[in-house]
Amino acid sequence: MTSLNRDPSRSSIGTAASYLSNVSNFKIIESTLREGEQFANAFFTTEKKIEIAKELDAFGVEYLELTSPAASTQSYNDCKAIVGLGLKAKILTHVRCHMDDARLAVETGVDGLDVVIGTSSFLREFSHGKDMQYIIDTATEVIQYIKGEGLEVRFSSEDSFRSDIVDLLNLYRAVDKLGVNRVGIADTVGCASPDQVAELVRTLRGVVSCDIECHFHNDTGCAIANAYAALQNGATHVDTSVLGIGERNGIPPLGGFIARMYAADKEYVKGKYDLTRLRNIENIVADSVGVAVPFNNYITGYCAFTHKAGIHAKAILNNPSTYEILRPEDFGMTRYVAIGHRLTGWNAVKNRVDQLGLPLTDSDCKRVTNKIKNLADIRPLSLDDVDKLLRKYGDAKETDEHHAILESIDTPDQITQW
Repeated sequence: MTSLNRDPSRSSIGTAASYLSNVSNFKIIESTLREGEQFANAFFTTEKKIEIAKELDAFGVEYLELTSPAASTQSYNDCKAIVGLGLKAKILTHVRCHMDDARLAVETGVDGLDVVIGTSSFLREFSHGKDMQYIIDTATEVIQYIKGEGLEVRFSSEDSFRSDIVDLLNLYRAVDKLGVNRVGIADTVGCASPDQVAELVRTLRGVVSCDIECHFHNDTGCAIANAYAALQNGATHVDTSVLGIGERNGIPPLGGFIARMYAADKEYVKGKYDLTRLRNIENIVADSVGVAVPFNNYITGYCAFTHKAGIHAKAILNNPSTYEILRPEDFGMTRYVAIGHRLTGWNAVKNRVDQLGLPLTDSDCKRVTNKIKNLADIRPLSLDDVDKLLRKYGDAKETDEHHAILESIDTPDQITQW
């Protein structure tokens, strides 16, 4: 396969094929309405939760995870309200491994329960104070009850990566025998690295026959990489939230996770999700929690498809795949080539000339580019400034005064005042 017909979104440096990999066969458990509620600024009204739920459903996520109905009266009512929407996504709620929580959750009509209990020595000593046998016994009671109600059930340890591996695998083996739909591993404090994730998931895949869900916190910046490593090694479900909001530094952002998976298998991701809805979902959530979408946000940040350096701009204009692993069009976005700066190149200026329909030669474009560079050493020029300069130069060329026009301009402010 030549460099011209190879999929530009895929790396040419391959990885060993793995029969465990689910990179092209995964499901998203979207947790903005559960984990996201734990973000410091978050307060979602019922109306806002419904709006977010509908948007995520239209995007195509397979599951929506909601705050436990045991958290508050309004949380209980919100579960019932979202269940009543009749969305395509399955509705889950996240509960403690406790019969009271499980019964309350079942009352709301959700499709399934995500059951969790801490298993690390830290949480067993300083949180619930129970030993592993108690955890197994309680999990058995809760899981059997949920299954008896005909609902989907996931059982997860909390703080999995600081838990004793023998205890952890014995617990997962026990709940797998009870017939859970998924077991979950959680990097609750964000301490895991991709190689640690790969090892644990691969080991777990050899112990259980059910699906494997993964929940990664981003305290040390590995959440997306960890999610990808998990899928490569046999995990089937990944938890995300819009913009990654959640407890502390949050979890894998939906957009960032989608970007990673698009690069791995573009057609699979495009076939499952309406990628053009991502920007609107992020704007809704950002506005709801009082933050701005970051300038360098995956896919939708205003710099995501902006090209500046001259050699980059020339290549992008010839073939966008030279410097873009993601196609902005697939996400309803557009690329922008910045030209009003000292790093600009004449090819980028020529492209703008062509867009404006000006009859300038390559030599003209090179002269104007040099003037832009000189002026941009004082301050960057806006696109409007560049357009004024190009048009003024083009008009002056008709009377052979174009050279004089360039020589007469000493500062960017002169152009702004035209």
